[in-house]
Amino acid sequence: MSDQSSPVDPAANLATVRDAIAKAARDAARDPESVTLVAVSKVHGEDRIVPVLEAGQRVFGENRVQEAQGKWPALKERFPGVELHLIGPLQSNKAKEAVALFDVIETVDRDKIAVALAAEMDKQGRRIPVLVQVNTGKEPQKAGIAPEEADAFIARCRDELKLEVRGVMCIPPVDEEPALHFALLREIARRNGLPVISMGMSDDYPTAIALGATHVRVGTAVFGTRPGH
Repeated sequence: MSDQSSPVDPAANLATVRDAIAKAARDAARDPESVTLVAVSKVHGEDRIVPVLEAGQRVFGENRVQEAQGKWPALKERFPGVELHLIGPLQSNKAKEAVALFDVIETVDRDKIAVALAAEMDKQGRRIPVLVQVNTGKEPQKAGIAPEEADAFIARCRDELKLEVRGVMCIPPVDEEPALHFALLREIARRNGLPVISMGMSDDYPTAIALGATHVRVGTAVFGTRPGH
C-alpha cells in the first residue's frame, strides 16, 4: 500500500542514493564498487519494490521473516539474482523459515540463534553466510553481542558451529556520534579477518563508507517514508 499523500519515485531515489554512495566512496579514496547497497524494503509493498528491481537493484533487506515470506518468493521468481538479507532480530523458532528464504542473515546476536541456525542449515543442506551483530553502544534494549565478547563469539560460530561468518553489523545509538561506533565495528572486523562490514543507514551512510562500510542498509532514502507515516 502506498502513501498517496506524498508521491514517491523509488527508482529516482535509488539513482540518487547510488550517486551519493559513489561520491562517498571516492571521497574516501575507495572504489565505489566496494560498497554494496542493501535496499531496506521492510513494510513496503510491490508498488515500491518493483520499480527498484526494474532499475537493477538486487540486494534487499527485510526485518521480519513472516513479512518477507509474504512478498519475496514471488518477486524472486520474477527477478532472478535477488540477494535477500535478514536485518532484523531473529527468533530461534523462525530459524527454519529464515534459512529457507534468506541469502544472508546479518543478525546473529546470541548463542541460541547461532546454534539454531547451524542445526537448521545442516538439516536443509543450505549453507548461507551470516554476520555477527555487535551492540556497539551496549544498549540494553538492543540486540547484539557486546563488543568485548565479539571475538570469542565469532570464533565459536566459525570453529565450533561451522557457520560461514562473513562479517559484522551494527546499529549505533540514535543519540551518539555514529563514527565512533563505525570505527569500533571496523576494528572488530579487522582483527577477526572478516571482509564484510554492514553499517550505515539513510541518515549516516556516507560516514559509514568513510570508515570502511562494505554494505550500507538504506530504506527511507530509497523507498520513502513508511506507508501511513
